[in-house]
Amino acid sequence: MKEGTLFFVVCLIFVISFKAHAQISQVVPSRVAADLELFADELPRMPKLLGYSMGYGEFKPRHLTIGMYDKQWKFHRDLLASTVFAYGTCRETATVPGPTIEALQGIPTYVTWTNHLPQSHILPWDRTIPVANFSSGVPAVVHLHGGVQDPLSDGHAFAWFTNDFNLTGKTWTKPTYTYPNVQHAGNLWYHDHAVGLTRLNLLAGLIGGYVIRNPTLEATLNLPSGREFDRLLFLFDKSFYSNGSIYMDPVGNNPDIHPQWNPEYFGDAIIVNGKAWPYLNVQRRKYRFRIVNAANARYFRLSLTNNLTFVHVGSDSSYLSAPVETSTVFLSVSEIADVIIDFTHCIGTESVMTNDAPYPYPTGTLISGGLGFVMKFNVSAGSPVRPDTSTIPTTLVNYVPATLPVNVTTRTIALYEYYKNNSDTTKPTHLYINGLSPDDPVTETPKTGSTELWQVINLTPDNHPLHLHLASIQMINSTALANSSAFTECMKALGDPNKCDLKGNLTDTVIFTPPEEQTWKSALKLEPGYVTYVIAKFNLVETGAPYPFDATAEPGYYYHCHILDHEDNAMIRPWKLVP
Repeated sequence: MKEGTLFFVVCLIFVISFKAHAQISQVVPSRVAADLELFADELPRMPKLLGYSMGYGEFKPRHLTIGMYDKQWKFHRDLLASTVFAYGTCRETATVPGPTIEALQGIPTYVTWTNHLPQSHILPWDRTIPVANFSSGVPAVVHLHGGVQDPLSDGHAFAWFTNDFNLTGKTWTKPTYTYPNVQHAGNLWYHDHAVGLTRLNLLAGLIGGYVIRNPTLEATLNLPSGREFDRLLFLFDKSFYSNGSIYMDPVGNNPDIHPQWNPEYFGDAIIVNGKAWPYLNVQRRKYRFRIVNAANARYFRLSLTNNLTFVHVGSDSSYLSAPVETSTVFLSVSEIADVIIDFTHCIGTESVMTNDAPYPYPTGTLISGGLGFVMKFNVSAGSPVRPDTSTIPTTLVNYVPATLPVNVTTRTIALYEYYKNNSDTTKPTHLYINGLSPDDPVTETPKTGSTELWQVINLTPDNHPLHLHLASIQMINSTALANSSAFTECMKALGDPNKCDLKGNLTDTVIFTPPEEQTWKSALKLEPGYVTYVIAKFNLVETGAPYPFDATAEPGYYYHCHILDHEDNAMIRPWKLVP
């Protein structure tokens, strides 16, 4: 056979097998998930690492070493083990999610993050989006989401490093991060943040919990406490091949431009604390659940069957000023709900947590099948083993009020989809903020100690979770645009939302912040076709004090959409504090 003919045949075989794989990939993972029995595994309790020590009658800082490892993990009793990336103090004890770090307010925690990941990734990755150097090991870097830490400890996207620091990103400086824990007590989580790989590394398993406690405050509030009655729930979704491997579509939705990248990843199985559709045995008493949406792109709108409701006591890393009772919990990607469930009100002996959020939210596919279930609570028939002495107080915590200064600095931020002319014009090739990529120069430079107003315009059909590193944010309201298409065209033509007529494009339709989210947050939902008015505060919101470190140092911070597939493909921008 001639060389040219042989080459043609090889290419043809590759194309046929590639297309066949793409067709099979749409069917097999959903069937694998559908064959898994619901509520077969008990909800795991993740390991706990104390971020402080006790000595001579006082609390002291503690130094932890936490690594990233590849290992085998069973997501369901009847599913073969999956290769995952996991956090832990060693490979044998590493878990998905990783260990929960418990810190004390005002006591620093030092963590040395180490990378023991393999030479190649377990998931398909795309070289056509901005991505870390992949020539020698899987790059990774850890970001403490919601944390108040200096820029060198923030997990900058270009501060990535590979196994044994063989390769490092351009902003990497040190392996040990300082978490001062100077902010108010509350719920945070840590996860990978390597440029262009965040969606892959989180899907592979690199997530973990971080709780800052204030014993005096917690004693005063007297909420449900203790390892059994105060639980962290990590919610995310995955798809699997029949051999247990994690599935990610290897073919992009616009393969002429991006061979693998897709706008959103949605799995066929709902995972809680590393198990698909688990159950939890509970007593007839109050429990506290800190619920984290750690999915790549899926929103969760949770409900409970058999007469149970949620009592919100916090949102993200902050308490509310007073408890709020609701029938649902609505979480965009990366948001945290801190809720109480009182199982004494349960009718019968079980309650199922359900989800009905379309995907992508709000106008995507309606929930069906197993995706409508999250986990089950088996409720004991008798009284609790010990009397429940916990309470839900009428008031919780009041922080510095969310008020704007008279001469407030106002910034206008626009999110929109970009289409290349030589590609499928119905599918975006990049998602931009103000028409800029992550590599473009910084344009947002707030002053330390300041409070600003950010007008964030969502010109896409999807809801987006806005996350600012370091800063605390709070939504005032959202106002609908009269013509988002016209504003989009103006943005594409002029490249600057300040040059487009926002005021003349506003309507009288307003969405107000729901009571259960009226506090300082780490992430906010951005309604499509709306401008959302956000108060951004650049100091400690509990006291109004300045940050106790140089927050103006290099390499600065980021703000971005927290749908990971969007963040990885340009919907992320650097920002810097100035003196």
